[in-house]
Amino acid sequence: MSTETVDNLVSAPAPKYTKKDFVSNQTVRWCPGCGDYAVLNAFQKSLADLGIPREKLVVVSGIGCSSRFPYYVNTYGFHSIHGRAPAIATGLKAARPELSVWVATGDGDALSIGGNHLLHSMRRNVDIKVLLFNNRIYGLTKGQYSPTSEVGKRTKTTPYGSIDRPIHPISVALAAEATFVARSIDTYGAHLREIIDRAAHHKGSAFIEILQNCVIFNDGAFADVEDRKLREEKSVSLKHGEPLIFGAGRDKGIRLNGLTPEIVPVGERGVGEKELLHHDEHSNNPSLAYLLSQLHAPEFPTPIGVFRQIEEESYDAALHRQIDEARKAAKTTDLDELLNRGDTWEVSAETRA
Repeated sequence: MSTETVDNLVSAPAPKYTKKDFVSNQTVRWCPGCGDYAVLNAFQKSLADLGIPREKLVVVSGIGCSSRFPYYVNTYGFHSIHGRAPAIATGLKAARPELSVWVATGDGDALSIGGNHLLHSMRRNVDIKVLLFNNRIYGLTKGQYSPTSEVGKRTKTTPYGSIDRPIHPISVALAAEATFVARSIDTYGAHLREIIDRAAHHKGSAFIEILQNCVIFNDGAFADVEDRKLREEKSVSLKHGEPLIFGAGRDKGIRLNGLTPEIVPVGERGVGEKELLHHDEHSNNPSLAYLLSQLHAPEFPTPIGVFRQIEEESYDAALHRQIDEARKAAKTTDLDELLNRGDTWEVSAETRA
């Protein structure tokens, strides 16, 4: 199994980067106030902290507002085709396993036309890092409902309200057996950088859902968890080994009643911490993480953090291990000998006649 990690992607001595080193010379063309600016800022700062040489970093994107990312990050990159970024990133990682490969995509790009590509990149545990910007709307094409839009959402394509049940990105990633699954928010700068750093150091498929605001076509989509006055009541932080407690006074918790989660009071007049659900991000069984991915407003607070992180051999590591084993077992390494062995024949003027 390959031992390639962020640690040995960094040259010795590691480059001393700042955020400015990852700012390209392209004019950023997002709407003023777009949440993409905050994500870009966090990503550039994270790359500087990682210290990976820029020539070993690649950002691949599909189509959409978030897919402009490769233009704005001073690394190598592809602005590819709609929904196919995970497939292109998979090919790149398979051919060049020494690179750190990132995918920037949106809820429409990744979960609609690109759903199959995303699912199989995670199923295979390809060592690529997916940043999925979820604003619950199609922004680039001017405000149609997306796979993550809530039931009843009125848009240009659903004037009477959407009747589709929304996809929950975290649930999809867990069902596909991604080995690193997390959620953050565009305005949670320090938290987002921490999640990006953990994803970078993870060997295998990493999926980060970033709740992100579209000020033009879906402003306030995640206002409850972005508002500093409400976030403590409307979100719950996932920390490995710790109970699920939330609220301004940390007076509420989540426990299981059989297989059903419920909110209970915590403290002197409530239950003790031992009775609460404790988070285990390293469990090989994804059932608990999946249960947490199904907690949604308004009934429950929105879970924020790492849902799951486990260690499995990555697709690219297995691929190159298999190639190495095949080469060692091969009876010949001479290409001409390989092509000319077995049943062959020669075409000459006489045989053509």
